[in-house]
Amino acid sequence: MNVLFIITDQQRSSHLSCMGNPILKTPNIDKIANEKGVRFTNYFCANPICMPNRASFFTGAYPSEHKTRSNGINLNPELPTITGILSNLGYHTCNVGKLHFQHMAPTFNRYRKVEKSFESIFDWLHGDIKKFPMPYYGFQEVHLATGHGDLMAGHYSEWLKEQGYDMEDYRKNPARVSTFYHETKLPEELYPTTYITNKTIEFVERTANGEYGNKPFFLHCSFPDPHQSVCPPGKYKDMYKPEDIDLPSNFNDGENLLEHEFLGKYIKLAFEPVLPSLVSEEVAKKYIALTYGSIAMIDDGVGKILNSLEASGLAENTMVIFTSDHGDFCGDHGLIVKGPAHYRSVINPPLLWNVPGLTKTSVSNSLVSTVDLTKTILSLLGIKKKNHPEMCQGYDISSILEDPGHKIREQLLIEHDEELTHISRKESFRLRTLVTERHRLTIYDGFEKGDIFDYKSDPTEIDNLWDKDESLKNELIEKLMREIINVQLRIPKRKSTH
Repeated sequence: MNVLFIITDQQRSSHLSCMGNPILKTPNIDKIANEKGVRFTNYFCANPICMPNRASFFTGAYPSEHKTRSNGINLNPELPTITGILSNLGYHTCNVGKLHFQHMAPTFNRYRKVEKSFESIFDWLHGDIKKFPMPYYGFQEVHLATGHGDLMAGHYSEWLKEQGYDMEDYRKNPARVSTFYHETKLPEELYPTTYITNKTIEFVERTANGEYGNKPFFLHCSFPDPHQSVCPPGKYKDMYKPEDIDLPSNFNDGENLLEHEFLGKYIKLAFEPVLPSLVSEEVAKKYIALTYGSIAMIDDGVGKILNSLEASGLAENTMVIFTSDHGDFCGDHGLIVKGPAHYRSVINPPLLWNVPGLTKTSVSNSLVSTVDLTKTILSLLGIKKKNHPEMCQGYDISSILEDPGHKIREQLLIEHDEELTHISRKESFRLRTLVTERHRLTIYDGFEKGDIFDYKSDPTEIDNLWDKDESLKNELIEKLMREIINVQLRIPKRKSTH
């Protein structure tokens, strides 16, 4: 069986019409679930930041194990990845779009001198990437688009040059990476979403034409949107109006968070791409409207890709997965972007999974983590356990795909480490979150107080139970401790009796 893995950047689960969004329309993405696929409501990332969670999917391990614990730490190329395993077993592996195995932007202060990155936006734009290494983390074919919004590089920027686009605008305007939104100068036909859609379709057509022989494929189709700075082009810019956006009922809770023992300090800081930003209603509505426009453009692209899969005859033997690396506050608690406030909007990205001959149109409320995806895909493809990554820490959830009511997990772990690069020479923090079907517990390293929210009685996460239910707190802390112990790997294996 083939695998088409479609991933967006910074899209929360509720930003799909099949997940109940009353304004945003995503009919093409919805088809993945609505036409014999499973829609997951309780899928959570292993880490709510780009690089760590993407590395967790490819390795099947938590950031504490694969060591890419925050943005700016390159993933060790020696680690086994799902793409490397499949490539070795006869699959053709192809990436189109964003990867983020290595850092994309220059870092600051004490982090200025960093290791080489083949995904550095500015190295690509200034011609410092002379030759891209292949294979790359197990990919035999790579069409790289590295960056966000319209500040993109990689093979995409080379393609832009071929289209006659003036690249000087890219070089002269790097400041837009530090904005929430802006208006792009790129037309729809040159925007990164179009490039990724077209390159993905071209790969499908080459496969159907037999250019890769009889090899099955693993195709990673990775859209960099709707991550800020949000800038959908053409008709998508005005597709959704700020005045039509209803802000969440907990929007005004942001002012209360300024007094939060841990979060208050970071919310008060100036813009930092990995910290939550407290914004006005006007900014939040415009940000959400433009986010919807970006997702709508992706949805149109996904529709074209799925149509090409059908037309090629490959759909009947291709599992299709749609997800995102993490979510975005998008107005929850008065915040936008992402960060160490582990509200559901940030830790619960979408997951739709369609496996021909196995899944049926259904909804699963079972707990699933990013670290479960690797082992599950390998199992569905019939890859023997001896070929799975030794460091895999997830579960095989194939039984949930077959029976969406089946439960494998009682809880899951979310890790979050950060060394801030823009605002201070010494800022770093660490927190851990436990999620059950009913509760979310978060503990902040170095702080006595944490967070406990009841998803059932308090879905908007307003009423912190940390100081209100001692018994519940002790129970959840014990579960967190046991989960951390349980996932710790026993490698290397003991090989001696003495």
